[in-house]
Amino acid sequence: MTAKGNGRQPKYQRIAQALKDAIKAGEYGPGDRLPGENDLMAAHQVARMTARQALGVLQNEGVAEARKGAGVFVRDFQPLRRRGIQRLAREQWGEGRSIWSADTGDRELVVDQVTVSEAAAPVAIAGVLGIEPDAPTCVRSRRFVLEGKPVLLATSFLPADLVTGSMVTQEDTGPGGIYARLAELGHAPVHFREEVRCRMPSRGEADRLGLGMGTPVIIIVRTAYADGGRPVEVNEMILDSAAYVLEYDVEA
Repeated sequence: MTAKGNGRQPKYQRIAQALKDAIKAGEYGPGDRLPGENDLMAAHQVARMTARQALGVLQNEGVAEARKGAGVFVRDFQPLRRRGIQRLAREQWGEGRSIWSADTGDRELVVDQVTVSEAAAPVAIAGVLGIEPDAPTCVRSRRFVLEGKPVLLATSFLPADLVTGSMVTQEDTGPGGIYARLAELGHAPVHFREEVRCRMPSRGEADRLGLGMGTPVIIIVRTAYADGGRPVEVNEMILDSAAYVLEYDVEA
């Protein structure tokens, strides 16, 4: 393996690209240990910091992960395909299936942290829901873990007067989740809007998702609307960018 490419690129980027090319070519498979700093220093005649930066590029991009005391390894976690259209179809949640099952297939997605509370609506959320600032909302916060790896944080806000006394206020909302329960309450979602952006995580987000330094997150904010255009839920989701492929399959 040699670092080839644009000579004007920093050396660490050329080394990182050579490693990525080797991974794509099958020289290193999922779970394999990559050359360490000493190996890269000798192979490319570079300083330790340059070798460390090269390995850092792969970690930041989610291609590799560091294991304390063992080295840097090709990441063996297979990204989830988040099927943005299919997962929200009424045929999914209306028949008692979790919308998350459209992404995971046979892989088991576990919710290991759930809190449900009533809290005053933040100004931005109140504006989207069309309620007064500080009006009470039901707040559902969850962390989703796949194959032992945290991949997603989600916080839903719903008008409290819409869901008080329903299973939406319980940790386990039952088959079909929130949307199936809203349908039973006469407020079935008929339209969704999602906004997607990317940023660096806060320290708390990085800790909860187990992210390495420099790994960005994808932010998806989804608003669910009932018949007549009433917003019934705002869901703020924070995704490990290396754990997801966002897929949108739209008929022309």
